[in-house]
Amino acid sequence: MALTGGLLFVVYLLFAIFIVRVLGGGPLFTLLLLGGFSLIQYFYSDTLALRSMGAREVSETDYPALHGTVTRLSQQADVPKPTVAVADNAVPNAFATGRNQRNAAVCVTTGLLESLEGNELEGVLAHELAHIKHRDVAVMTIASFFSTIAFMVVRWGWWFGGGHNTDDAPPVWVAIVVSMLVWVISFFLTRALSRYREFAADRGAAAITGRPAALASALMKISGRMDDVPEDDLREQAEMNAFFIVPIRTGVIARLARTHPPTEKRLERLRRLERETETVRPT
Repeated sequence: MALTGGLLFVVYLLFAIFIVRVLGGGPLFTLLLLGGFSLIQYFYSDTLALRSMGAREVSETDYPALHGTVTRLSQQADVPKPTVAVADNAVPNAFATGRNQRNAAVCVTTGLLESLEGNELEGVLAHELAHIKHRDVAVMTIASFFSTIAFMVVRWGWWFGGGHNTDDAPPVWVAIVVSMLVWVISFFLTRALSRYREFAADRGAAAITGRPAALASALMKISGRMDDVPEDDLREQAEMNAFFIVPIRTGVIARLARTHPPTEKRLERLRRLERETETVRPT
């Protein structure tokens, strides 16, 4: 994670210097203004994510067992209890969202509640609480900020150079090419950073529950159930892949730019953690 973050910082620093020198202050102000919309999305990430899934906040009366589990695991993770939401969806999955620990939400689908046993559900919820504890929404928003700026230059850069002014065309086209390179490089680096943070959340879940095998069992069940979900449902929810505990499989290109590590590698690490846990448990 440190190496990936360092590479992103270097790429973005060089890109910022380049944009200032080539496009000047006026376009930069416009780009930063457009980038501000990313910050607005960040501040309302919990509401936007829940709405996109058709999820609703549920009370303790509606889901007493779910609330009880989230309350207990939040105490064990030493984070404030997040908003608890449920999405009426056959896809077995879960996600966490929110800009910080005090403004966070955990959502599970009805398909997940129907698929998992109690200890497996605990493992999944602990994984999502680990994301909240690690402030992953904030980290990934910051990591993708200049990537968003680069994409905007690629899409709208020729307008910033004076439109039809031929004298300005060469530097603008240079800016567009460089921005394309920055966007491509940062795209894969942020995906790599996301995968590393998924590993960290798995490890965090194991630390919270003390049962890595429970999360491993849940991951296997969720992956297996994906094959039984209708293709239309999978495509409909694929845009939430970055949030889900197990991403929806959407094709070869999506797998090359996956936000999550392969389930097999996650299981391998969880089994290793289970063996380490067993060696320190009192007999």
